[in-house]
Amino acid sequence: EVQLKEAGGGLVQTGGSLRLSCRGAGFSFNGYTIGWFRQAPGMGYEGLSRISSDGTTHYADSVKGRFTISSDNARGTVYLQMNSLKPEDTAVYYCAAQPLTKQSYDYWGQGTQVTVSS
Repeated sequence: EVQLKEAGGGLVQTGGSLRLSCRGAGFSFNGYTIGWFRQAPGMGYEGLSRISSDGTTHYADSVKGRFTISSDNARGTVYLQMNSLKPEDTAVYYCAAQPLTKQSYDYWGQGTQVTVSS
């Protein structure tokens, strides 16, 4: 069974940093693209960043230069380092896995809350 579990959320002041982790179980990251998403209250999902199995990364404009995605395949974990956090970054953050043979993210974690106080 493919499972993803996020950790590392919490309450931080404006300008602070957090590192989220996404630990996978039941599959190898080698065959997947792992993405980070967030959902603010009353809003839809926003794609933030992704890392492919070959290490290629992509960032949304809203987080470029502030967030960094990385992968430790040996630990089966993807990280999202978030710096210079703003109140508008407050949301539930999710990681998801997209099989290389598909266009959709088929597996999702349960999410972790990030709250940035002003």
